[in-house]
Amino acid sequence: MPEPLPEAIAAGLVAMGLLAPGQRAQGEALAGGVSSDIWHLTLPDGREICVKRALPKLKVAADWRAPVVRNVYEARWLKEADRALPGAVPKLLGQDEATGALAMEFLSPEDHPVWKARLRDGHADVAFAGEVGRRITAIHAHAAANPSLAEAFPTDEIFHAIRLEPYLLATARAHSDLAAILEDIAAVTARSKHTLVHGDVSPKNILCGPAGPVFLDAECAWWGDPAFDLAFCLNHLLLKCLWTPSASAGFMACFEALSARYLAGITWEAADALEARAARLLPGLFLARVDGKSPVEYLTEEDDKNRVRRVARALLTKPTDRLLAVRAAWGEEIGA
Repeated sequence: MPEPLPEAIAAGLVAMGLLAPGQRAQGEALAGGVSSDIWHLTLPDGREICVKRALPKLKVAADWRAPVVRNVYEARWLKEADRALPGAVPKLLGQDEATGALAMEFLSPEDHPVWKARLRDGHADVAFAGEVGRRITAIHAHAAANPSLAEAFPTDEIFHAIRLEPYLLATARAHSDLAAILEDIAAVTARSKHTLVHGDVSPKNILCGPAGPVFLDAECAWWGDPAFDLAFCLNHLLLKCLWTPSASAGFMACFEALSARYLAGITWEAADALEARAARLLPGLFLARVDGKSPVEYLTEEDDKNRVRRVARALLTKPTDRLLAVRAAWGEEIGA
């Protein structure tokens, strides 16, 4: 049933030229986002679109705030990703800085299911995971070849507020004996400036489209360390082993395929150097999804949380420079 559209989103649509003054769009609020209000709308001309508006306070238990201007940089990331790989992102239809509203084409869940839902149901598609890795590195390579893009993404403060602080630094406060290690990982990430980073490459933000992965929700877009995108996505494949244990061997194979395809596409720096940063960062992100400001919702048993803590803490105190070593440590813990 149609719901009343928030005034700010309606005003944003008018400013973008998608609605005429006085016109109305019908639609419904979509669930799933913690950082934005998201709507599926049908315009008077029959077009279906998706509109999102960034929130100043994220919808999580912790007091987690972030600048709403991040919406501007998401629009810029979408444009660059579309230039790098047409079809790898929804088409951007407009963005209004005054209201913080962003509009893009609506992709039907019937032929664009969310990867997270597929993983929950135990579908471990190794080829798809490999293509996720290939597409991420292709977008990174495109941006790295155009270093002037850095000027369009002055988002260090936003990335700190929405990624480094709630994940690594909040976890450092929860594990005081690891604080120096986690703070150093955050510092290394912050100063590693190589290319345009999505910042939230998560299965919940990846659609399984007919032509391959489609990436959503680049609110954390940042000119910085591409190792963050790689580690952030691989982290979810490790965690999903506890969500759907019957598919854990398949998820580990997805981990291997995604990391291999990503590393094979690096053009802007030595692949070993990037892998070493990702392998050190990954255990910090792993621990953060239990004890940071954004714990994964599906890990509710303390035994499962302690398994994550045990492996993450060991890897943080005795770091490795290879992603397969991280995979092996987790595989030994869960028998996969």
